[in-house]
Amino acid sequence: MKLQDKASPDLPKLVTCPTCGGDSVYAPSNPFRPFCGERCKNIDLGAWASEDFRMPATGLPEDQLTDDEQ
Repeated sequence: MKLQDKASPDLPKLVTCPTCGGDSVYAPSNPFRPFCGERCKNIDLGAWASEDFRMPATGLPEDQLTDDEQ
């Protein structure tokens, strides 16, 4: 078990930054949490804004198809 996994009020919780994969302090002292910093937060925001993150889509159920799609 890693040291930061143990619940301790003295040690801040470390998580993996979703953008760069580095360590990130998950505490009120880090205003960019869960990201390690402003740069990683902005990279992630830009990816959402440019629609790089998408849910896999399947076609509409047959009862919801429009006349153009039938």
